[in-house]
Amino acid sequence: MKIGILSYRSLRNRASEEEIELKKIARSMGHTCRIFRSQRFQMVYDQDSPWLLYDGKPFPSYDVIIARPSILSNVDLHISLIEQMEMAGLLVFNQYEPILKAKNKVKTMQILDHYGIPIPKTVVIRRPEDLKQAVEKVGGFPLIFKQPVGSFGAGVVILESMRALKSFLLWDSPLYLLQQYVKYSKGKDIRIFVVNGKVVGSMMRAAPRGEFRSNIELGGVGRPCEITEEEVSIALRSIQALDLNYGGVDVMRGKDGPVVLEVNSNPGFKALEKATGVNIAASIIEYAIEYGERHRQFMI
Repeated sequence: MKIGILSYRSLRNRASEEEIELKKIARSMGHTCRIFRSQRFQMVYDQDSPWLLYDGKPFPSYDVIIARPSILSNVDLHISLIEQMEMAGLLVFNQYEPILKAKNKVKTMQILDHYGIPIPKTVVIRRPEDLKQAVEKVGGFPLIFKQPVGSFGAGVVILESMRALKSFLLWDSPLYLLQQYVKYSKGKDIRIFVVNGKVVGSMMRAAPRGEFRSNIELGGVGRPCEITEEEVSIALRSIQALDLNYGGVDVMRGKDGPVVLEVNSNPGFKALEKATGVNIAASIIEYAIEYGERHRQFMI
């Protein structure tokens, strides 16, 4: 089988550790695998030409493409490449629409809340007159302030007072999220990795001293973690609600039970593999093979 990995890393940098490991695992299983860099594609709109070029040549046929959209801004614009691949008949996961849902924190909260999946109290505001009421709705200070798009903890801060909150708001921005601070968690959350409707690994992430965000990229430390049936259920439901083929669900244990903080359509997994010994890359490649074979049978 021919498996492509679509990397959104800057051409100034090599492919990520995760992307390199995925390629290595696929090849060790006897499959053809190549990493493609998003910036080297051209999208063509001409009925007499191929829709996709790579380094100026027609993009070759691949059985399945694993998308790794590590982007934080202008998401819709950048992942139009994924939509173009789908329109050209290529089998891609995760797909365009689910990535959009997961990358937009407001849309994620809308969908999770709609399906009754527990989340922290969240208020989206667009004008300063709503600040006081919004703060009351999320339970007062301290609270979490978020920008609508971001990852690796970027654009997320904890604020202790109205003065601090006002200093962060620039009202030329379209909207902001104010979210309940889950005090009971004490700077810890759980990353639950889901592939093909199954939990394949989980770890507890603890924030370093002086930090409330537990992201590994910010110095958080991961360790193996047993998760409850309820946590398994809300992780699987979250991935299903966003129509993702695979993803990472960040769960925090609150006083009244677990809540979902975020759903990641491009989750890193090296730290999880290191903490747990679970081969996440193999799970993704095995699913890619199954996904491609199932589609091939359907097309016959």
